[in-house]
Amino acid sequence: MRRRGWGAAVLAVAAVSGTLVVRGATGGDGGDGGSGPVRTSARTAALTVADGGTSAHLERRSTEPFSMLGITWAESSARVTGTIEVRTRSTASHAWSKWLRLDGDSGEGEPGASRGGTAPAWVGPSDGVEVRMSGRSSRRLPEDLRLDMIDPGGGTASRMEPAGFVMDPTDPADPTATDGPADTASPDPSSSSASASPSDPPLTSGPPSDPTATAVPTETETQPATGSASPSPTGSGTGPATPTASASTTVPPAPASTVPRPPITSREGWGADESISPEEPGYLPGGKIKAVVLHHTATSNDYGCAEAPAVIRAVYAYDVQQLTWKDIGYNFLVDKCGTIYEGRKGGVDRPVMGAHAYGFNSETTGIAIIGDYSDAAPSREAMTSVARLAAWKLGQYGVDPTGTATLTAGASGPNYFRQTWAAGAKMTFPVIHGHRDGYNTVCPGDAYYALLPTIRTWAGGAVEGLTLDSVTGAGASGTAVLADTPVTVKWSASTPADLVQEYDVLVDGEVAATVAGTATSAEVKLAPGTHRIAVQGVHQSGRTAVSADVTVLAETAPPTAETTTPAATAPPTTEITTPAATPSPTAGITPPATATPPTTKATTPAATPLPTTKATAPADTTPPAFSTRPNLALRTGTVSTTAVPLTLKWKATDTVGLKEVRLTAPVARTYGPTVTSASLTAKSGVATAWRMTAYDRAGNTAAASVSGTPVILQESVATRTGTWTSKSSSGYLGGKSYGSSTKNASLSWTFTGRSAALVVSRAASSGQVYVYVDGRRTATVDLRSTTTKYRDAVWTTTWTASAKHTVKLVVVGTAGRPAVTTDGLVYLK
Repeated sequence: MRRRGWGAAVLAVAAVSGTLVVRGATGGDGGDGGSGPVRTSARTAALTVADGGTSAHLERRSTEPFSMLGITWAESSARVTGTIEVRTRSTASHAWSKWLRLDGDSGEGEPGASRGGTAPAWVGPSDGVEVRMSGRSSRRLPEDLRLDMIDPGGGTASRMEPAGFVMDPTDPADPTATDGPADTASPDPSSSSASASPSDPPLTSGPPSDPTATAVPTETETQPATGSASPSPTGSGTGPATPTASASTTVPPAPASTVPRPPITSREGWGADESISPEEPGYLPGGKIKAVVLHHTATSNDYGCAEAPAVIRAVYAYDVQQLTWKDIGYNFLVDKCGTIYEGRKGGVDRPVMGAHAYGFNSETTGIAIIGDYSDAAPSREAMTSVARLAAWKLGQYGVDPTGTATLTAGASGPNYFRQTWAAGAKMTFPVIHGHRDGYNTVCPGDAYYALLPTIRTWAGGAVEGLTLDSVTGAGASGTAVLADTPVTVKWSASTPADLVQEYDVLVDGEVAATVAGTATSAEVKLAPGTHRIAVQGVHQSGRTAVSADVTVLAETAPPTAETTTPAATAPPTTEITTPAATPSPTAGITPPATATPPTTKATTPAATPLPTTKATAPADTTPPAFSTRPNLALRTGTVSTTAVPLTLKWKATDTVGLKEVRLTAPVARTYGPTVTSASLTAKSGVATAWRMTAYDRAGNTAAASVSGTPVILQESVATRTGTWTSKSSSGYLGGKSYGSSTKNASLSWTFTGRSAALVVSRAASSGQVYVYVDGRRTATVDLRSTTTKYRDAVWTTTWTASAKHTVKLVVVGTAGRPAVTTDGLVYLK
């Protein structure tokens, strides 16, 4: 759910709730390319009121095509505490949907708004509808109830599929159940024969019928407001937006920001029809944005990004034409592909007053991601755009995205955590905070809210996860390279590149090379000698982070040594030559031969080279090791069915040099070589395997994993002694909790597991409890808290192995504050 409201810094004003639910979007939507305004159309049908004004309905009927609907009423401050349900017929399949329950807690609208209403619901292209509505028996429904149906235009109704529907709890199996006040004896609308037929009551032109009458209601076309269209303040990324306002409006300046402006699609780009909201924009009274409030639109995430403009147009039309707001409530919207859209007009670079955070609009700007992020986290692209946009807007006013802000409450109220305040109170929030921090709503969803620390760091912190990966392909210290020859230094970081200003390669602490924030490598030359090399990341905020360094040896010779052994000198060889015999001078007489001394010639053979020997350092082939294998334990913190707080611990080592440890499932995280634990969350009742891989600097790896299942045990399954009272609230696990002020009253749970945590609710008046484990008292826990907390795990214990254990909680009966409110026990199996 999202609640959008108008809050002044001093005056108490209120809000209108609006939740947009979409599912299964496919294809694109015409007219979204910035070709001019796209005309939406709206139709209304009055509801028939019955049972003394405590119920109402609209009979099943055929309609002109529409894609979004809501129920509205005459008083903007009225609230519906009963149930409001609708079902629609698809134009594609002609099948009727299951019942969809709408949110009826609307609050007051903007100043001057004449109508209140439910959250708008995206139902996809539809041509039939049915409504049933019931209030509490002691409370009448608001006056002038009607169904409002929106076609977002663009040449054709959007091709998004219908929303996910909530079944009637009294009939969970039959989507065509007819047990509500609007039920009729008509044929089953979920069958193929439920398409338009002559028997369907027609919708006729004319004004809505008297809401107290019982006649068949009529449908009327809602025309756009008359008046000249105000030109759209441009929001493109090619120049500053220029707001259009009358001479009576003082337009505040658009100060330069300390960080770059991201691309922003203008109102013209999503097809805003400015003729329906001719009222001039409003600006923050102080002219300065102090904080950013993050929202989700509570829509399904299965939409095509090309259809985001149609969704925005539909919300715009509902807010303006049906609820009579001056404009759409959000200042900016972001789709899951990371495209940023200008919301409320007035200039994207001006401090425009939105209607998104009840009581705190006068000092904030609101950014909503289109989608439902209760269970699924937003995409990296969407989160990156939110961080860039928040940093840019805050940078215009010199506000640190990682700091805190003190805001003045424009209205009294509680938040999601049951903290309360009065109008005019000074409240401290993180500069970037979730809607639930300032109002009692689940927005921006549990999964998104858990990631707000990441958004803050991305927007204004140092570069995270910066790791030097290699120097010319080798990552281990002691790498040898040629001196005065370019070497390549490579690195990685978890902070998105769009938020990094630059990277510097540091050699012995001095900057040797500077490259853009989108780069992941650079070349440097090293003088002969031993050097320390590191990488410095400069965030767009100016904050810096430096990686661990590596040692590199730059040599004047090749890094490998070559040794040549000279050949042994052979002794000289002797060559003997014997001369020929000399002939006798007298014929017939042969004189004795005369011996001629032989001649000698000494030659020394050339030296024959022996094989050369080349010495190289052996490669590192030894993988790292997990000296402490991954293990899980429950930790303190806020517990929900989708986010049970866990601590994952490990320790990895390597004989040469550990580079990093990566968590690969169920989420992806990278940790430095000295990190040995991480705070995470897991879904209750779901067996989850946490897989890790250790990397050394030579590229060798080792893998390990651990599995665990968090299980929530309600108080109803505990063994009880003494007096306990059941309490109901949406803030409790399962909607219920047990409380007691009776000394020695106890609750005990028996389970088989390896870790346990007690979950309680806390306030300033909360007392103390004793905790017994397997019959022995191990702790005294004080539940007192200066702020109200729900579903708070305040005590944990962990064993070395899974075994059967009993944990018992005993009320101490603390003097002056004996009350204890429990909310169950969580164990890990």
